[in-house]
Amino acid sequence: MKSITIQGVKRESVGKTSTRNLRNAEQVPCVVYGDKEPIHFAAPEKAFKGLVYTPEAHIVNVELEDGTKVETILQDIQFHPVTDRILHADFYQLNPDKAVTIEVPVRLVGRARGVVNGGVLRFNMRKLAVKAVPANLPDEIVIDITSMRIGHKKYVESLKNDNYTFAHPDNAVVVAIKTSRNAVADTDDEEEGSEEAAEA
Repeated sequence: MKSITIQGVKRESVGKTSTRNLRNAEQVPCVVYGDKEPIHFAAPEKAFKGLVYTPEAHIVNVELEDGTKVETILQDIQFHPVTDRILHADFYQLNPDKAVTIEVPVRLVGRARGVVNGGVLRFNMRKLAVKAVPANLPDEIVIDITSMRIGHKKYVESLKNDNYTFAHPDNAVVVAIKTSRNAVADTDDEEEGSEEAAEA
């Protein structure tokens, strides 16, 4: 998985006044959980640009001025309801031997056969929650939809592998090709994989 580094300064005070002063200085109050004691720190708001405003998932290397270095994932982030500025960020410290759950983007490749024949692509799940040890966390889930015909679906079950598991039901539909008024008959009777077949 891709990584990004956020540099910050430990916070000695975590009260409302201190937090307000940080935000006025365009600093984001942050906390790292997962170890014995939470780590409170602040980081420049602009440091989050490559982490928050992107569909990609990242491992976040938190580096503080006192030499503390922690490998984390972003667990939660709060935005101002009007200005959309970042108000607070929570990180979770990674353990190489402990599985974590993180949302990763789904990327479709190819042009579905059913779409060529007039069907409509339904992309139901643009992100999937995967659980794995940090070394096995994927950057993205890639699905080749080229062979999908009208009525075919891709289920979570068909995406399983040995490196990670999904925090979704096996029968959750990730992508489907629906019929439409403009659809034309597919005259090729070649069979497709059972995981893509339409349900009655």
